[in-house]
Amino acid sequence: MGERELSGLRVRGAAGGRVRRRLRPLIARLATVLAMLTPVLASQPVTASTEVFRIGQGDSVIGTPFYVKTSADQTLLDIGRHFGSGYDEMEQANPNVDMWVPGDGKDVLVPDFHVLPSAPQEGLVMNLPEKRLYFYRAPGEVQVFSVGVGRDGWETPVGSYSIIEKIKDPTWTPPASIRKEHAEKGDPLPAVVPAGPDNPLGAYAMRLSNPSYLIHGTNKPWGVGMPVSHGCTRMYPEDIEALFPQVEKGTPVRIVNQPYKVGWRGDDLFLEVNLPAGESPRSPREVVPESIANADGVVVDWNEVQRALQDNTGLPRLIGSRQGSASWHKLDNVF
Repeated sequence: MGERELSGLRVRGAAGGRVRRRLRPLIARLATVLAMLTPVLASQPVTASTEVFRIGQGDSVIGTPFYVKTSADQTLLDIGRHFGSGYDEMEQANPNVDMWVPGDGKDVLVPDFHVLPSAPQEGLVMNLPEKRLYFYRAPGEVQVFSVGVGRDGWETPVGSYSIIEKIKDPTWTPPASIRKEHAEKGDPLPAVVPAGPDNPLGAYAMRLSNPSYLIHGTNKPWGVGMPVSHGCTRMYPEDIEALFPQVEKGTPVRIVNQPYKVGWRGDDLFLEVNLPAGESPRSPREVVPESIANADGVVVDWNEVQRALQDNTGLPRLIGSRQGSASWHKLDNVF
């Protein structure tokens, strides 16, 4: 669980919340050491993000970030797709690395580290700002997928829905508004796009109870992890293929808008920030709920909260602890 094969070397990432407290200081420093020890990521077939994270009792933080080294022929998108990460999250986590020509032997952070959205842990939960879909496949178990969402003017709607239809090899009937848009660009669409490699829905689609919206594959996988669609949710072809058979008709789907997520792992408190480019953050006291900040025994480092808001890495940052915890310390933030 949580091991990844990299050219014969296994780099282990925590897949749940059951990390022994006395080891937490070592884990943060280990990520830095792995940057020097991880070999070049070899060219490998694309595989689905099928890792299952175990959610510790009372926890809401999963995973561990880790580094890999680039090879000369790779983009950050290649590396991100290999590990199930999308465009925006790879860019956020690696602000000093060129997305298209990172170069040979560069250290690249894979942001496999998340605070779970504040929502019932059942069915599918999508958080629009982070462009991730969480599938709670069983109590205490979750899979995480990067997704593409609606762009400005075509936003994916927030709300509670359910899966009402599952379609293998779907055809696509473009709405009149989309056909008009394409025609104005000199790229007219047919009334019906048949199933196949040119179909933007890919090989699998799941319709929501708001029937205008689908969760589907794509024939343009590099748009995953970006706000690029007309409101539907795009997944990597390999990810929708893995998710499709697991999701039954009637599965609840909750779409939320949570740019700030606060959660616990053991006695440690984390803040994850996913703000759109150019958007100003709220004040530190606004993003940490009073029910947490004012709880007995909880200590919040407001300077760390401010840094998390400024950095906007899309990765959880340690911002506090329950007082008296032996694990509360100043971690070296490797991301």
